[in-house]
Amino acid sequence: MKSAVLVFPGSNREGDAKHALEKVSGSRVSLVWHAETELPTGTDLVVLPGGFSYGDYLRCGAIAARASIMDAVRAHAARGGLVLGICNGFQILCESGLLPGVLVRNARLRFVCREALLKVERTDTPFTRKYAKGAVVRYPVAHGEGNYAADAETLKRLEGDGRVIFRYVTADGRRDDTQVLNGAANSIAGIASEKLNVLGLMPHPENHVDPLLGPTDGRGLFESIAGVLEKA
Repeated sequence: MKSAVLVFPGSNREGDAKHALEKVSGSRVSLVWHAETELPTGTDLVVLPGGFSYGDYLRCGAIAARASIMDAVRAHAARGGLVLGICNGFQILCESGLLPGVLVRNARLRFVCREALLKVERTDTPFTRKYAKGAVVRYPVAHGEGNYAADAETLKRLEGDGRVIFRYVTADGRRDDTQVLNGAANSIAGIASEKLNVLGLMPHPENHVDPLLGPTDGRGLFESIAGVLEKA
């Protein structure tokens, strides 16, 4: 398994993503600078990590979405290659057109840094096969613009196609759109592309993989990716 973790000016979670991939999946990881025009030969997975690409100027992810390397990422996704965008990476995927919708300022305009409870809505994707359907997992969040928004038709399509993969829930596992930590529509924490090979999510699974540091709920995501690619 070979992974490419993209690095933009302002990225700050590329090291965490690299550590999680190496520790959990045994992946060979290359850090790829945004100005490159090609992914390393044989890349199986592309990861767009968290951070503040280009200082979050204009809109979060808007400038990074137009970086040279993104043409190669779009081509990789079109071939069925796996793409994972975490936090700022999710914002970039939306701004680049690889996922629908947009991430806007949190409700009450407050930066949120805490652990969040998420429901795994489906387990037949390359990113969730190691989880039990309906499982509630704990991932940390750290964002000021994680409020997922889309028009009514897009939300209807996402829900109807089963493309909402992670959803914020309450402590007892219920969805409550009035209590969602950032105001996201339909309590959406993560969505996938039509072919389910591109996933964007605001929470950080890469920070919950090492038992020495706390919970390990994030391991399932990286184990799922590794399992799919090993079979391929």
